Amino acid sequence: MVVIAVTMVCGMLTTATAWAGAIKGHVRFAGPPSPPKMVPITTDQYVCGKEKDAEDLIVSPENKGIRNAVVWLTSPPPDAKPAAKVPVSIDQKQCNFAPRVVVVPVGGTVDFLNSDRLLHNIHSQSKANQSFNRTQPKGRAIPITFTKPEIIKIDCDLHSWMRAWVVVAEHSFYAITGANGEFALGSVPAGTYNLSIWQETLGTITKDVTVGEGDATVVVEMGRP
Repeated sequence: MVVIAVTMVCGMLTTATAWAGAIKGHVRFAGPPSPPKMVPITTDQYVCGKEKDAEDLIVSPENKGIRNAVVWLTSPPPDAKPAAKVPVSIDQKQCNFAPRVVVVPVGGTVDFLNSDRLLHNIHSQSKANQSFNRTQPKGRAIPITFTKPEIIKIDCDLHSWMRAWVVVAEHSFYAITGANGEFALGSVPAGTYNLSIWQETLGTITKDVTVGEGDATVVVEMGRP
């Protein structure tokens, strides 16, 4: 089920117009809220504890906002530039990947860290990018560079509940939703774009969104397939 509400300020466009606004909004869960899915822990309990929240679908109790969904323009502006290469890292803390979802530009690097006092590994389920499976003791940083656009699942084979996602971005118009499902794509030129929203459990949905002279406000509801 997908519900899209778009509010915008419209005007007459000419070939000389270069209006730019933001696409702002929220991604929300369609359906009754469900309690966190807890995973029993049977190994390395002295660090990992006895159970963990699976964290594969985090919904805020206030407005059912979905955390860690990725929003991007499927059809970016013709002159869209690659995203800036800024430091990106994923740490392993108390037997969880943190953060769970990151966005890195094509050609960018993720530094995988291990702050736990036990052995982990990082195992990618890559298709377009070169796959890897590396053991990682405490304190060792492993930099991995990603060269192709792709959404990549990262697991720890030693702790089956541990999972992260690396989203390799083709351009700068990508965002990850916050704790209440909020997101913003800034400085989008006027025009109509195809907006994609992905969440690891709920899949991907798309919708055309039009930006006029000013910001567009978007509310998206995602339901279970």
